[in-house]
Amino acid sequence: MEDSKHKLYIETYGCQMNVADSEVVVKILSEAGYDKTEMMEEADLILVNTCSVRENAEMRVRGRLNLFNQVKKKRPGLLIGVIGCMAERLKEKLVEEEKMVDIVVGPDAYRDLPRLVKVAGSGQKAINTLLSREETYADISPVRTDGNKISAFISIMRGCENMCAYCIVPYTRGAERSRNPQTIVEEAKKLVDNGFREITLLGQNVDSYKWTDGEIVNFPLLLEKVALVSPALRVRFATSHPKDMSDEVLYMMAKYPNICKSIHLPVQSGSTRLLGIMNRGYSREWYMNRINAIKTIVPECSVSTDIMVGFCGETEEDQQETMSLMMEVGYDFAFMFKYSERPNTYAARKMKDDVPEKVKVRRLNEVIALQNKLSEESKEKDLGKTYEVLVEGFSKKSKKDLSGRTSQNKVVVFPAENYKIGDYVMVRIERCTSATLIGVAIKL
Repeated sequence: MEDSKHKLYIETYGCQMNVADSEVVVKILSEAGYDKTEMMEEADLILVNTCSVRENAEMRVRGRLNLFNQVKKKRPGLLIGVIGCMAERLKEKLVEEEKMVDIVVGPDAYRDLPRLVKVAGSGQKAINTLLSREETYADISPVRTDGNKISAFISIMRGCENMCAYCIVPYTRGAERSRNPQTIVEEAKKLVDNGFREITLLGQNVDSYKWTDGEIVNFPLLLEKVALVSPALRVRFATSHPKDMSDEVLYMMAKYPNICKSIHLPVQSGSTRLLGIMNRGYSREWYMNRINAIKTIVPECSVSTDIMVGFCGETEEDQQETMSLMMEVGYDFAFMFKYSERPNTYAARKMKDDVPEKVKVRRLNEVIALQNKLSEESKEKDLGKTYEVLVEGFSKKSKKDLSGRTSQNKVVVFPAENYKIGDYVMVRIERCTSATLIGVAIKL
């Protein structure tokens, strides 16, 4: 194949894990003769990397497939593929429902894409959704698709075994398996050599990372290994699980300045009763124990979360407990959504989705309104303080201003002056909007 004759267009939906997976896919297909393009109209192969966690994510993908199909009617030789969790969940059914889909590939079968593309090119439907207990793609150097070439993701593990009642991830991504720590460190070193200044270590539950072949490395030790790659490299991680987050992780964060002081700790509900029904593996009291540990060991740390309303059997009392926990924690940010039943999960098989839609909407609006207030209060507390900001690009509103993030993962905008993308700049916060801190650079 000649590179100039084969163009890959890929869209990614869902979590950061999917972004990292798309970068792996681009690498695999680049070695098979495909160049990535940002223009759908010139593509020979269109892939959509999907998420099945929530119903609206799948609906968005189906909408995009309708658009791709219109393009294909004008260009019959175009191949369309669905990869990721939605592919894993629906398998052959996806080809039957979306007639113009040629390729269906699950998260553990990306290495097989070059062969599957050839099969599809010969006029046959190509499907591989086999899950693996070994695949981590550790030997593949992803093609970084982040436009600023400053921040990158590194997958440290795959799969999930928590079996939360509402969650489809264990069924679409398979069993947990951790990646060799040496390959993670080497990937981080390559990123630093290529000018990247920040990485995010990714896993469905990073706290359960464990490598036991030769040396024993748990997540805190992995954090340390990566932090030691370079003091100029910021290290983030996602996502933590409340039942597994240890003080050892927090002490490691406190020890190394370049481990970012930001933790995403999904709570889902503030009701111990409902957490039990969800099979989350912790109580409200345990969750608050972890929050208090964060505030004690890493006092400058920001905390964000996921909150679900309207799960099976949720009462008004459960809703009030969630809102009281939100106020007690004082989250800096939250992803908030209403429960949507996902096929084949424990909840779908064994529980009744009994909270009326209008009640779900009202409860979600209550949670959003409260979080908006908490986020505003969080930013107001930063007024007058000085933070180190990693410059990621220009402000969306003006090329005269630069935009970046603090260690706490808060967006800061300040006058560009002579600074550039990739610089660390000390910025004093002077005012804020609902979403952004605004300040001026200072010389120390």
